[in-house]
Amino acid sequence: MRVIFMGTPDFSVPTLRTLAESDNEVIAVYTQPDKPKGRGHAMQFTPVKECALEYNIPVYQPNRVRDVMCIEEIREMAPDVIIVVAYGQILPKELLEIPTYGCINVHASLLPKYRGAAPIQWTVIDGEEFTGVTAMQMDVGLDTGDMLEKIIVPIEKDETGGSLHDKLSVLGGDIILNVFEKIKNGTLTREKQDDEVATYCGKLDKTMGLLDFSKPALQLERLIRGLNPWPCAYTSLDGKNLKLWKAYVVGFDELQDVEHIDDSEYGTILKVTKNAIMVKAMDGMLSITELQLEGKKRMDAADFIRGYQALEGKVLG
Repeated sequence: MRVIFMGTPDFSVPTLRTLAESDNEVIAVYTQPDKPKGRGHAMQFTPVKECALEYNIPVYQPNRVRDVMCIEEIREMAPDVIIVVAYGQILPKELLEIPTYGCINVHASLLPKYRGAAPIQWTVIDGEEFTGVTAMQMDVGLDTGDMLEKIIVPIEKDETGGSLHDKLSVLGGDIILNVFEKIKNGTLTREKQDDEVATYCGKLDKTMGLLDFSKPALQLERLIRGLNPWPCAYTSLDGKNLKLWKAYVVGFDELQDVEHIDDSEYGTILKVTKNAIMVKAMDGMLSITELQLEGKKRMDAADFIRGYQALEGKVLG
């Protein structure tokens, strides 16, 4: 199979690597343009570009893949299929129709749920029990094409956005090779998405990480996990930004030795143990076990507690 691969971030790399090491021919890789990064503003390659160069695959980085010259360039390559994994640009209809087998996208959710930009994090935030990857025949809509294959995985109780990202990223190559095998055998089927049960998820931004302790404790715990490692959930302590990396839900009934629970405002640190900082939420406590104060490194609560005195009674936020 003559394959053009389109992708940009770390999530895309395992799929490209699998294709490059298979008996298929990756004839070109398309990725977003290099960007300046860091204090020196040195140009940084995308993770997909770095991977493509390892395998000596030609790399193309158009600002607009929909430009006529770019489309004609791809047409001349005569690909059998274009594989798209988090490329970051919308493909026009004219481009979708070029390959023999069209353009196939790997999407990190069980479509039609969680169409859109950040399905991995939102499945954790929403408390889903299962997720997975879907191989989809691309059309001009946003993640609306026919479904070709799915791989389902459970979401663990301590799953973070980062751990789920890594778990799903390695499935991209498997699902594409499964699709290729079905194309070869003539057994590939297409299932239309049910738009009535479709859901959409928006992009992540730093503001959504601000914790509101008047919300249920479980909702806050899921937000902390879902936004780990980026953009990270946060609050404030003594006027300084405080990132929360790990926390667990504890019921009020487990704090029978603590007085004035009902009278305390949401966000109050009601108890400090050897290994945790317990903060009041709407219906329970958040037991914070890993955190990072502004200007400090990320650390376990035990280390934080040793260096920060008189925490009980302080209010976060």
